[in-house]
Amino acid sequence: MNPAAQKPSASVLAQLFEPVRDDLREVEREFARHVQSQIAVIPAIGNYVKDSGGKRIRPAVLLMAARMAGYTGERAVLYASVIEFIHTATLVHDDIIDEAELRRGREAAHTRWGNHLTVLFGDFLYLKSMSLALTQDSLEIIRLLCDVTLRIVEGEIYQLTKTGVVDLSEEEHFDIVRRKTAYLFAGCAKIGGMLGPTTREQQEALWEYGFNIGMAFQIVDDLLDFTGEEVALGKPVGGDLREGKMTLPVIHLLSRGDGVAETLVRKVMRDRDITIDEWREIRSMLSKSRSIDYAYSTAVEFVEGAKKALHAFPPDPARDALMFLPDYVLSRDR
Repeated sequence: MNPAAQKPSASVLAQLFEPVRDDLREVEREFARHVQSQIAVIPAIGNYVKDSGGKRIRPAVLLMAARMAGYTGERAVLYASVIEFIHTATLVHDDIIDEAELRRGREAAHTRWGNHLTVLFGDFLYLKSMSLALTQDSLEIIRLLCDVTLRIVEGEIYQLTKTGVVDLSEEEHFDIVRRKTAYLFAGCAKIGGMLGPTTREQQEALWEYGFNIGMAFQIVDDLLDFTGEEVALGKPVGGDLREGKMTLPVIHLLSRGDGVAETLVRKVMRDRDITIDEWREIRSMLSKSRSIDYAYSTAVEFVEGAKKALHAFPPDPARDALMFLPDYVLSRDR
């Protein structure tokens, strides 16, 4: 794995997305405004979650795709806000299901407010997202948002049925990634294009762009469980295996028929715990079997697919920003 070959920084990303910076701030204001409620705990959780950080990549993709498509109206901010509501709801529910104590280095919402309140807050966010989308009259976009949201929930359910399954195939794993991550990125990009005067082919190209970025994003996220530092990640390393989740590097490692590796992985998955020595041993096995390289190369293939899809649009600053984003996804360390 050689992510140092291209190391775009977050500051460069911010510079390229400068044209939509004000729109992203408006998305945050919209989020804060729409989590207001007479039930005081709802805005309390909402503001806590909003302030926990995050790069707002998904709404930025929608906003920049809309720019590239020639649209500069207010509906882009509205739909970007809808996306942020959907994404935040998935994070809130994921943390409960995964029993994750931390989210970006801080207490997860359910750790502070408990599972019962937090799962209902996630439901509130899902319903709020659709309520917000329904203020517009674009039935085609609303259908797309509903379809993407349903796929996310299906992906979560499917992943739960595969928790602790060591013999997970690569295709089964990719099916989970498609549903839980890639389709939302794809929807972001396509909705941005649907707001402008684009052809059907260009809209499908944007779907392909977002889908490929989403696949690469999740693969890199899975890699960080073995290559990242706990302080940078804001969560404990080795968390996926402790939660019973098989990811691409480990699937590739076990496909090579190493009995020692399989025994150790099965032990960790069974115990739902991993010592630092066991984690280092698995990481060493992943390196020796070139499973880290394999997963990274797979992410690179998806990145190249994302860039290729953008050739459906003529060169301009918005396309340049979207063309850069896949490289940033490959290089991120958290």
